[in-house]
Amino acid sequence: MPSFMTRLIESETPRLRLRQWRPADRAPFAALNADPQVMACFPAPLSRGESDALAERCEALIAARGWGFWAVESKATEAFIGFVGLHAPAADLPFAPCIEIGWRLEAAHWGQGLASEAAREALRIGFDELGFPEIVSFTALRNHRSRALMERLGMHPAGQFEHPQVAPETGLRTHVLYRLKAAAQAPLQP
Repeated sequence: MPSFMTRLIESETPRLRLRQWRPADRAPFAALNADPQVMACFPAPLSRGESDALAERCEALIAARGWGFWAVESKATEAFIGFVGLHAPAADLPFAPCIEIGWRLEAAHWGQGLASEAAREALRIGFDELGFPEIVSFTALRNHRSRALMERLGMHPAGQFEHPQVAPETGLRTHVLYRLKAAAQAPLQP
């Protein structure tokens, strides 16, 4: 029986590498996921076990499909600083099936345009290499930083919804949806 290998997509921008996950990423990823500032718009920070499980899922999905939520590495320091990439959510979302773009960077790397740089490259891969007709993003209503990034990426607000996997008592269940169609996107430069 022939075996077929998935082409692993990795990429670079002027300052960043979007790459497959490594065992050495687990500790800094756990620190990022335990940071109350980073996790302020999520139901709760993640334990080390939850964080490791998330990294393992990201790694497995990239290995299976060739793309996903890539580990982001600073080219200047070769340090892991978070993740950015594309995902096909399994949640029963009102706009599913879809491909989403998402990100999570260490707070020390906020405000430097790194999330925008990596996200633009992820969008380029999604539209130009993978041929997705549309990419969405969504976040808690009060996550103004992520919403601002979505708008900088050229995404357009497309309403609100109640996220089925977020408990109402968290105050984070109401989410906003943003969309970007391939035909509507401006040329993306890293």
